[in-house]
Amino acid sequence: VILTDFTRLESETSANEAAEKEQFENFMFESKKDQALKENESKHKQAKKTDKEGALHAAEEELKTTQGQLNAALKYYQKLKPTCVDSGISYEERVKRRQAEMQSLQEALQILSGEDVAA
Repeated sequence: VILTDFTRLESETSANEAAEKEQFENFMFESKKDQALKENESKHKQAKKTDKEGALHAAEEELKTTQGQLNAALKYYQKLKPTCVDSGISYEERVKRRQAEMQSLQEALQILSGEDVAA
């Protein structure tokens, strides 16, 4: 009876050990496969991060250049604004002054040309 129990126990233990070994080997295979997959994903994500950082750096440089151009344009605009935009004179008054200036220039041209001014 002891011998049969021992034989049966040895048989069950061997079967359990074989099943556990197979389960362990499957686990190790799946773990290595998962590890390789995650390492590959990590490499891709790192490369993508590097690309994005390069694009960000380029965009920041472009922003800096564009901001400098904008600041220069605004400075120039502020310089021109008083003479071009708000002279404190209405449009009609500016038209009258321009007409008078053109008339004066025409008369000066006639005088210099030797023509009669009264005509």
